[in-house]
Amino acid sequence: MLSGIVAIVGRPNVGKSSLLNALVGRKVSIVAPKPQTTRHRIQGVLHRPQGQVVFVDTPGLHRKAPRALNRYMNDAVTGALHDVDLALFVVEAGRWTDEDEAVLEKLKQGRAPVGLIVNKIDRVDNKSGLLPEIEKLAGRHAFAFIVPLSAKSGDNLEGLVRELFSRMPEGPPLYPEGQIVAHDLSFSVAELVREKLMRALAQELPYALTVETESLDHSGTIVRASAVIWVERDNQKKIVIGQDGIMLKRVGSAARRELEFMTGAKVVLKLWVKVKENWTDDPQALKRFGYRDS
Repeated sequence: MLSGIVAIVGRPNVGKSSLLNALVGRKVSIVAPKPQTTRHRIQGVLHRPQGQVVFVDTPGLHRKAPRALNRYMNDAVTGALHDVDLALFVVEAGRWTDEDEAVLEKLKQGRAPVGLIVNKIDRVDNKSGLLPEIEKLAGRHAFAFIVPLSAKSGDNLEGLVRELFSRMPEGPPLYPEGQIVAHDLSFSVAELVREKLMRALAQELPYALTVETESLDHSGTIVRASAVIWVERDNQKKIVIGQDGIMLKRVGSAARRELEFMTGAKVVLKLWVKVKENWTDDPQALKRFGYRDS
């Protein structure tokens, strides 16, 4: 039996969460076309006859961390790299930035071997240019392996799975058979509401909000949940609620539908919007809202 832990790291918006979801075969980490969607270390489990791989999805690493929330996310990346068997460094095909370089420098400081994932190859029109690009990337570090793939289409995903299991140590399963998500339903409620907000709202506002699940009751065929959307200013609260409450209703309906699909139960979801000034730079507020080191 093979069993190991793999950290997925990279700069913001390279497709780390999409890769995790594709590998485990269901939605574990929320996805939105904006940086900072992932804020926590999120675990998903891949089960195969030969063993088990536990993936840790991490926030995008930031070169600059002006606020406590940014520093928390960078610390989450650093913490995820401790005691893992392998790190997957995700980059975007055809694009290398200073932030990619910063991630690589952090990976070089770690002990775990690093596999390079060249994601989004489905967006590359000239596939003949991939080989020279991979050869150039190979010169940046002694990578354990390099796998070009598309998390979106699934192209070459099985090639990555083979590479992973060839490097996992022998050991017992870390999670029971069939368990794919390593966090509880309360966390999923908050994250799904935040995902719908990030998709629905303007470019700037999503970074000033977070979601806290206040109560959750999953008894029988009904899930009853209430959550608070926290923002930093009164004008942000008005935007989240929308005229006649239409934005909040839209977000709540979208989150409820996905929760019903996830749980197979009827979901009753209630949302409120409250203001906590400057919460993104308040360590105590961050701890209250679930941004902890562990």
